[in-house]
Amino acid sequence: MPIAEITIVPVGVGSSVSDYVAEALRKVRTRGLKYQLTPTSTIIEGELDELFQVLKEMHESPFKKGAPRVLTVIKIDDRRDKSITMEYKVRVVQEKLR
Repeated sequence: MPIAEITIVPVGVGSSVSDYVAEALRKVRTRGLKYQLTPTSTIIEGELDELFQVLKEMHESPFKKGAPRVLTVIKIDDRRDKSITMEYKVRVVQEKLR
């Protein structure tokens, strides 16, 4: 299953962006997608079409809250030879650290 990572930076709204992050995350939660919030990004699992739609909604959400500019960085890991999850990717690395 594809995994996407998104970082959204509303520009021109001051130094605190937690309200904007929370609003963007509501888009993911509404769809019931599996996600992990990190200090600097959000990682989401889902089918590719659904990911693209929610990523667009997340990008648009700061504009709807009044941000004049938004910088968004998106990475997609779409492995097709094997089904992977966020947990699997982390577990494999942790096992190699033992």
